[in-house]
Amino acid sequence: MQRTTHRRFLARPVVVSLAAAVALTATSCAKSEDDAANDTSSSTSADSGQKVAEPKPGSKTCTIDTFGGKKLDLKNATVGFSQSEKEANPFRIAETQSIEDEAKSRGVKLLTANAQSQFSKQISDVQDLLAKGADLLVIAPLNSDGWEPVFKAAAAKKVPIVTIDRKINAAPCKDYVSFIASDFVEQGARAADQMIAQTGGEGEVAILLGSAGNNVTTERTKGFKDQIAKKAPGLKVVFEQTGDFAREKGQQVTEQLIQSKPGIKGIYAENDEMGLGAVAALKGAGKKPGDVKIVTVDGTRNAVKGIVDGWISGVIESNPRFGPLAFQTLDSFTKGEEVAQDIIIEDGAYDPDNAKTDIGKAY
Repeated sequence: MQRTTHRRFLARPVVVSLAAAVALTATSCAKSEDDAANDTSSSTSADSGQKVAEPKPGSKTCTIDTFGGKKLDLKNATVGFSQSEKEANPFRIAETQSIEDEAKSRGVKLLTANAQSQFSKQISDVQDLLAKGADLLVIAPLNSDGWEPVFKAAAAKKVPIVTIDRKINAAPCKDYVSFIASDFVEQGARAADQMIAQTGGEGEVAILLGSAGNNVTTERTKGFKDQIAKKAPGLKVVFEQTGDFAREKGQQVTEQLIQSKPGIKGIYAENDEMGLGAVAALKGAGKKPGDVKIVTVDGTRNAVKGIVDGWISGVIESNPRFGPLAFQTLDSFTKGEEVAQDIIIEDGAYDPDNAKTDIGKAY
């Protein structure tokens, strides 16, 4: 049932340098805060790692000569990793674990910092990583704007930066080398397709928005709305409110939604945690599984288990296992090879037809 996206792609010269990374997978699957997924837990599937989308000729690349850095052996380098959010969210747990596992498997010294969902702390965290001697940086940005102090400090030391999962609004191959992520517009469109299928394309639906100030929220919203307008004009978005990508906030917002829009037919949650919060709110209101169709984005085990249990209708995957691709990109770049400025990964999806059999791929 998986539909492959080819909307944004990796440049042709990078395929060879990233081939090894595509074959690798993260060595562990994160546990969620909730133990419900343990009922059908299984070992991580061999194809649970990130896969790069088919390359598109003409995509822009970056080299160390263009960037202005210096060649080095990754095995002898120190890599700094800046995590943006508290590691209560399974996506962040799996993301950090993947980075740590890959550094360990390569024998690379890794420095880590967690901004605890505070942007000012993330800026100071990265500056501190540079002060501690990081030769290369991998950043999972909290916000898309406001990174000028980091770019200035990194440029002074000619330290290359790879960003993952959220885009920084800056100049590629100048301020940073590469951005590795999913196609978030495509994720929103695929979520809309699932919502249309589950609701018949008619009725009122709500959107639990992610955090403001980053491209993930903006693009997942755009993809969903544009697809609804194109394919199901009878499906009306009548409620939008941020749940900050958090389960508790998602529950609170859904409780308000139930009061203000009792006839709501579907909820599009822009991550699994908000979707699970919505499930809790619906249970508290005495609703039954399937009364309100919920479609989410991420691919955590609890959300996939929610499909098995009937509370969630579909989940679009957003794979957090960035370690292999991030380190392979840095390795290729520091050897003087071309790397893509935008490295877009393919994502799977879960629905009632495959949730039980594919839950082992979830994190």
